[in-house]
Amino acid sequence: MKIAILSRNPNLYSTRRLLEAGKKKGHEMLVIDHQKCVLIIEKSRPHIFYKDKEITGVNAIIPRIGASVTFYGAAVVRQFEQMKVFSAVESQALVRSRDKLRSLQLLAKAGVDMPKTAFAASPKDIDNVIKQVGGAPAIIKLLEGTQGIGVILAETYNSAKSVIEAFLGVEVNILVQEFIAEAKGADIRAFIVDGQVVGAMRRQGAEGDFRSNLHRGGKATVITLSKEEKTTAIKAVKKLGLAIAGVDMLQSKRGPLVMEVNSSPGLEGIEGATGVDIAGRIIEYVERNEFHESQ
Repeated sequence: MKIAILSRNPNLYSTRRLLEAGKKKGHEMLVIDHQKCVLIIEKSRPHIFYKDKEITGVNAIIPRIGASVTFYGAAVVRQFEQMKVFSAVESQALVRSRDKLRSLQLLAKAGVDMPKTAFAASPKDIDNVIKQVGGAPAIIKLLEGTQGIGVILAETYNSAKSVIEAFLGVEVNILVQEFIAEAKGADIRAFIVDGQVVGAMRRQGAEGDFRSNLHRGGKATVITLSKEEKTTAIKAVKKLGLAIAGVDMLQSKRGPLVMEVNSSPGLEGIEGATGVDIAGRIIEYVERNEFHESQ
């Protein structure tokens, strides 16, 4: 098979591991920078140019689309889909997962529990927003934030009100969420491939930081998920239509609470913590489904 990884940086750990895993299984692997693709939309013949050459012969793609380029990245994935190329992450699921508000609405409708969340546009509603999430402390998140950037812990009512007023004053969309004290600055990530949990880790925030993101100094250790945690993670991924995803959850008194479903989860932390060949599992998933598509 000829498998293309859509990635802007071939030196990233996740990209390198997928290349290694694919080559190990005998596939022709290449990296395509999706931002440098030119899409040709033409009746009955959609095609793509990359570095002035038309892309041909690709059997499958593995999108590694950064949050900052979701719109163009999703368009490239969609073009490959129209060219009858199998995608490990469907374009529609990618777009759906990147819209944090829409994702939470879909998960809530499906019965997936999460920290209570409020969304408002008018400064006149701030008092009620804070009240509805249980008061202070409260978590304030930018809708466009990633890797812990744009996530604020407001420890008092006045600080929460000031931060929300500031964001709404410059028309920045935010979510306000319930603070789960018992999580103690830690969360768990379940890595899902083709409807199965293939690895899980507990991420503990750096000292003095309530955010558990590994990019911000957090540490990861392997864990065994409870039955409820596994069921919750799989249900969340299925609802968003993702075959490959990282589900971030908080361990709370009322059970697992989903914070986010990541459609382009990094491999370094999860492989390092678990010792599982996650990249190999992804390649196996692509093999099964490309074969099925070609029948």
